[in-house]
Amino acid sequence: MYVIVEINGQQFKAEEGKKLFVQHIQNAENGATVEFEKVLLADNNGTITVGAPTIEGAKVVCEVVSHLVKGDKVLVFHKKRRKGYRKLNGHRQQFTEVMVKQVIA
Repeated sequence: MYVIVEINGQQFKAEEGKKLFVQHIQNAENGATVEFEKVLLADNNGTITVGAPTIEGAKVVCEVVSHLVKGDKVLVFHKKRRKGYRKLNGHRQQFTEVMVKQVIA
């Protein structure tokens, strides 16, 4: 059984026991339980339920494994040829790692 859930504006495929890296959740601490109720689609052994826009009563219960994980570094390089202009910026996005404990659909 899996569900498609919307977390902080992004859609994830959630199954029990799976780890997800979601956009940083502000108030999350290690070991805290977080519930997400925007379930868009549920698949229960071939029986697919599609929400309009969400499924009533469905939710995903997760436990925060690590509240601050940095992603890979992304380099942004700007250059204008023949002008001597070069600029290099780096960015590392912050994520929250959660473990899916229970899927209720």
